[in-house]
Amino acid sequence: MIGRRLGRNIRVVSSYIFLVVASILSLYPALWVFFASLRPGKSLYSRDFVPKKFTLDHYRELFTSKSFLFGHWYMNTLKIAVFSMIFATALVLLTGYALSRFRFKGRKTYLSVILILSMFPGFLSMIALYILLKQMNLLDSSYALILVYSFGAPLMGTFIAKGFFDTVPRSLDEAARIDGASNMKVFTRIMLPLSKPMLTYVALTQFVGPWVDYIFASFVLRSRSKWTVAVGLYDQVFSNQNQNFTVFAAASVLIAVPITILFMYLQRFLVEGLTAGASKG
Repeated sequence: MIGRRLGRNIRVVSSYIFLVVASILSLYPALWVFFASLRPGKSLYSRDFVPKKFTLDHYRELFTSKSFLFGHWYMNTLKIAVFSMIFATALVLLTGYALSRFRFKGRKTYLSVILILSMFPGFLSMIALYILLKQMNLLDSSYALILVYSFGAPLMGTFIAKGFFDTVPRSLDEAARIDGASNMKVFTRIMLPLSKPMLTYVALTQFVGPWVDYIFASFVLRSRSKWTVAVGLYDQVFSNQNQNFTVFAAASVLIAVPITILFMYLQRFLVEGLTAGASKG
């Protein structure tokens, strides 16, 4: 009996030690960048982890520098990420609901095509997308990024949405239709409230993807005033050869703010959805 308790205590203590070490390893780089953004000077290295003197000059420089259009890039990225998240989430949910609840000709073929295409990396389609966007006169435009991010989302998120909707009992649909509900009412009144965990996951991924994307944004956007923060920061680091790292650290902190706020707001829906059962009340 004593041996079992001792073994259990050792496992609990080991688990806590592992969690503490993992937390330190995860938080250290983020805290280092945060303190670097408040450190005077422009050096990449410092002897002190916590600066002896704090300054907000680097944050002011981001929005006052005439050669560094961070505020403009920030708003461009925020617009692209928000609209892409809204449209992409709606398309993913509708596509997953249709494939889960309806049986139509070509359904299995469509699922097979999505599965095969999702195995290929997205950058393989860049040349084709570039030609299509050029023919549509959408190059060097934020609308091109929103269009591609939104309509490309169902390719990756359809199986997640379909798999979740498959777990919802069909008896709920049948009871609602007996009461006279249409397919759209079933979707909005029953499916959406029950899909909070999946909805939260899809919304987060569809926001974070456009927010941090560099490859496709640099491929489409040519004008400096239309760049996103990822393209602008890369140009800043490449042109200055890391000579102004503290300003880059300040920009990195501001980039993390919207993602943090969105996650903190949506995580309660994730927890509520996981604890709530799929029952008709």
